[in-house]
Amino acid sequence: MQLSNFEQNLLKLHYIFPVPLSRFRKYFEKDPILQQINWATASELAYLLNLSLEKAMLLKTHLMNCEITNLLDTYKKQKIIALPYTHSLYPKKLLQLIDPPAVLYIQGNVNYLHQPWKVAIIGARKATHYSKESMALLVPPLVKNDIVIVSGMAKGADTLAHEAAIYYGGKTIAVLGHGLSHLYPKENAQLKHQLAENQLLITEYPPYMKPEKWTFPMRNRIISGLSDAIIVTESERKSGTMSTVEHALEHSKEVFAVPGPITSKLSEGTNFLIGEGATPISQGFQVVEVFNKECF
Repeated sequence: MQLSNFEQNLLKLHYIFPVPLSRFRKYFEKDPILQQINWATASELAYLLNLSLEKAMLLKTHLMNCEITNLLDTYKKQKIIALPYTHSLYPKKLLQLIDPPAVLYIQGNVNYLHQPWKVAIIGARKATHYSKESMALLVPPLVKNDIVIVSGMAKGADTLAHEAAIYYGGKTIAVLGHGLSHLYPKENAQLKHQLAENQLLITEYPPYMKPEKWTFPMRNRIISGLSDAIIVTESERKSGTMSTVEHALEHSKEVFAVPGPITSKLSEGTNFLIGEGATPISQGFQVVEVFNKECF
């Protein structure tokens, strides 16, 4: 994969300072092609990247010690593709976000990023058998129409969505809240391997970054940004699932929700969404019909 000098310097900077694109904009105004990044003073870095002088000095030290050739060789050995936001393979939908990922790190089939239609299926980490039963009705019609299933590889509904996509012979993308060298949750080791080999893993974090509480809410905007519609199977009224829905609504994405029994806490979120205007869904062909209408 050919990378410009700017893209190589961005990969180097992002490896050391892994923040969204919005954090770099002030620096880009002064140095649009990152030509001077290796010679910038700590004071300049502190001002332009909104860092303390102490952190800027540490950043400068790491920049001086980081060799882009070694970095790219490491990615190649680990079968990781690093996509700067300027690269032709980077999904342009993500640039519509307020804070797009500056770099994406992926393993698997990069072509999935450019499939015409993608649907996020998300829900509670403590998803019940009701979510699993719902997948059997939702996923096959999507797979039949070559729609890619997007989710976050978390426990519960996310895992069920990826597994259903694989089981029915479809395509699926997992958006991670950590670097590709880490695994979360631990029980998804086999699933992660399947996704890396035959599907697609994607993250905005360099391989070394561990999962943290704050990385998962950040991940949610990418799930929404990649997808043309969102399906929620089960969810509490306040949850990470609902934050993904909020991102989707901000960008006028279609939101579907599986109705649930009023006695279930995990149906409070979905029933609330329906009350607020989300489309109640009972089978995947409803999404296909919406996409077909948008094509004409």
